[in-house]
Amino acid sequence: MNWGGPGFVLALIAMSMIGWVVTTAIRAKHGYPLEGEWGGEVKRDNPDAARQARLMAEQNEQLTAKVLRLEERIAVLERIATDPATRTAREIDALR
Repeated sequence: MNWGGPGFVLALIAMSMIGWVVTTAIRAKHGYPLEGEWGGEVKRDNPDAARQARLMAEQNEQLTAKVLRLEERIAVLERIATDPATRTAREIDALR
C-alpha cells in the first residue's frame, strides 16, 4: 500500500466520517445531547413534553388535594385519640 497516495487520505477521511456517524447514532439512541455544526448543543424537540407537563401538573393538583384531605382526617383522629373519653363520646353521639 502506498502511504503517501490519495487512497490513504480518503481512507482516513472515510474512517473519521464513519466514526462520527456511529458516535452520533449512539448518543442519540441513549438520549445524550447532540452537537451542532459549530460545536453547540442541539436540543431534541419532544412534542409530547407539553402534554406530559400538563398531565403532571393536573396529577400534582389532585395529589395535593388528597394529601390535604388526609391531613384533616388525621388531625380529627389525633384529636379523638387525645381527648378525654367522656367529651369524645358526647361528640360522637352528637354526630349521630
